[in-house]
Amino acid sequence: MTFAALAQAPDRRRTEMWLLAFAVLITVFGYTYTDLSMNGRLPSGLPGFAAAMFFMALVPHLVVRRFAQRADPLILPLATLLSGFGLVLLNRLDITYAAKPSLHMTPAAGGQLVWTVIGVAVCTATLMLLRDHRFLQRYIYLTMAVALVLLMAPAFFPGDTYGAKRWIFIGPLSLQPGEFVKIMIAVFFAGYLTLNRDALALTGRRVMGVQLPPGRQLGPIFTIWIISLLVLVFERDLGTSLIFFGLFVITLYMATERTSWVLCGLAMAVAGAAVVGSTEPHVKGRVMAWLHPMDIFLPQQERPPGLVSEQAAQALFSFGSGGISGTGLGQGHPELIGFAGNSDFILTTVGEELGLAGVMVVLLLYVLLAQRGLRVGLTARDPFGKLLAVGLASALLLQVFVVSGGVTGLIPLTGKALPFLAKGGSSLVANWVMVALLIRISDSAQRRREPVGPPDGRGGARRGRRARAADPDATQATPRVGAALPAPVSPAGGSRATGHGRRARRARG
Repeated sequence: MTFAALAQAPDRRRTEMWLLAFAVLITVFGYTYTDLSMNGRLPSGLPGFAAAMFFMALVPHLVVRRFAQRADPLILPLATLLSGFGLVLLNRLDITYAAKPSLHMTPAAGGQLVWTVIGVAVCTATLMLLRDHRFLQRYIYLTMAVALVLLMAPAFFPGDTYGAKRWIFIGPLSLQPGEFVKIMIAVFFAGYLTLNRDALALTGRRVMGVQLPPGRQLGPIFTIWIISLLVLVFERDLGTSLIFFGLFVITLYMATERTSWVLCGLAMAVAGAAVVGSTEPHVKGRVMAWLHPMDIFLPQQERPPGLVSEQAAQALFSFGSGGISGTGLGQGHPELIGFAGNSDFILTTVGEELGLAGVMVVLLLYVLLAQRGLRVGLTARDPFGKLLAVGLASALLLQVFVVSGGVTGLIPLTGKALPFLAKGGSSLVANWVMVALLIRISDSAQRRREPVGPPDGRGGARRGRRARAADPDATQATPRVGAALPAPVSPAGGSRATGHGRRARRARG
């Protein structure tokens, strides 16, 4: 590593430390303000909550300082701030649910705090154990096989209130495997496209001005398309299908830079959504709620067929009553959304009580986190790291889009959890694993190695070999500049021979 990199690493970690302190301060202030606004007193669990937030910021910071010194300084603070803000919102909803027992809602903030601790612990363990992200490239087919098993498993378990099947029930615990599948799919796509990039980018036929992918390489996209349709049909999970298929198209375009893949992907996505949306009753009901949200207040006989929920209409009322600046934290009525107020529709609490300004701040935090992930992909040196970072950032953006788009009425409702904010242990742990992978890739992208120059004696050569062996990126070391340069050219245009042999003396003579 160079002296400039050594000088830069402490500055990155110092910036991260101050940003983490700011995130903890904002979270504790929001937690305190909520109770003061709603109960007129300080929360009883304030010291414990503040201590938990302090250690959830300190421990991963120390791990990053030790195991990923050159990682991006914004990724960890952004994830901490979003997780802390989610705890504040869930605590605010728990206060209302406790005051209205008729809603039959169980408290969620305490359990979410436990899952946040587990997610941070998994993040730190990943950073400590996974010292090189390219280790995942060895097991891409095994990863995809496990992902497919997890993706199909919810079809054998009962669905939720409105019929979607997303959970695996193991005794008293429930697991939403789709949250982990998106990370596994990103790993598989990055490894598969790294191996087949040339065949996908340089071959194919041109039809009507558009270069179509070759048939042999078109097979995977058809397979992904069919799997997405099967998820829609058997599990009635629109959100997972959109994220699954969209992630493949985005990483495919990043690997090949061919718009024909995007056109094929969009065409198949529209065709599949149109067929399933018109035949599957659950998906059709979500489409009807999207097209006619206010018709739920009509008499039963005048409602469109399949329209059974008023959540979409109540969400629009929440955003409308919030206006620009909102009613104030704790002064709204997000409980009118119903049982999904602390999961799918938690963004409506932000829109009602913090207004359009609060919604824009939350969305900008997500965009900034995704931007840092895309920046990591641009600066990564290895193709697998590039595609993996872009895939993880794209999965985050896709999930935020399908959730916020469904809540605001831009697209049909999907039922996915808003990352870091909504209630859900599976989603929280999976997102912290994504944070750990982005930190690891960013550390590898920013690492600077010793220049491979002329060895300073035998000891210098041994030190150079030891440094390259200790560097996990040593396989990509830059060759010496002198070895890549052509031989010097004489003014007469011929090559000037050098050396001490007979042929060299004859050439000079």
